[in-house]
Amino acid sequence: MALLLLTLGLGACSQQSGGTVDGIHLVHRQQLTVCTHLPYKPFEFTNDAGKVVGFDVDLMRLLANNLGVKLDVVSMDWNQITSGAAFAAHKCDLAMGGATITAARKKAVQFSAPYFKATQALLVSRKAGVSSLADLADKRLGMQTDTTGAVYAKKHAEQYHYTPVVFDDLALMTTAVSAGKVAAAIGDNGPMAYYAARNPDTRVAQTFDTGERYGFMAAKDNDNADKLIGRLNDVLAKARNNGTYAARYRHWFGHAPTSSTP
Repeated sequence: MALLLLTLGLGACSQQSGGTVDGIHLVHRQQLTVCTHLPYKPFEFTNDAGKVVGFDVDLMRLLANNLGVKLDVVSMDWNQITSGAAFAAHKCDLAMGGATITAARKKAVQFSAPYFKATQALLVSRKAGVSSLADLADKRLGMQTDTTGAVYAKKHAEQYHYTPVVFDDLALMTTAVSAGKVAAAIGDNGPMAYYAARNPDTRVAQTFDTGERYGFMAAKDNDNADKLIGRLNDVLAKARNNGTYAARYRHWFGHAPTSSTP
């Protein structure tokens, strides 16, 4: 109970100390606060200079510039975001993280318009002798907690007779593939391909078209969040029309987005 009271108190303080831009309330004055769970390359991660960068970050910065405020990124547990707890506690205005739009998540948060098409991908060590899920019998398959990759992997574990191994974040999971702690790992195609391109001891052996689309998140059933999501959708549509979206896509993924993206 004491923890609950403290949380509610912090939330009220944030509301009082925030600011308003064009009728949209922000939890902190003169800044757009966006929650995520770092790292998730190449969508959001800390570079060698200590700055949070990535594809999602670039798109969020377009909104911050549109609002005339600076962008601030806050890292926290992923389930605090997807459960809606981060918004209830007024920790952030929006959230990002290569978040697949799912019916289960839509019960707790609202999503922006889709901005990225994703598939699931199987990352393997070139030494493991694994080319598909069918090669994983009696082996260990890595997955990240609270992700659609984990849902997919658990769904097919009995069919392919592998042992699911859950990791708290993407970096731990991909490093485990290189270290041979797991025979393979499953995750979204963007981060898996990005890791394989920079770690030639690994490769993406198989992809699974799950029809996933990414969206940015905000509080559910909240008029202020509705306004902010509407503003974000307008910014994303403008970025697509003027070529900014395609330019940032090429920068982070090395090729132009397809006509079907998202």
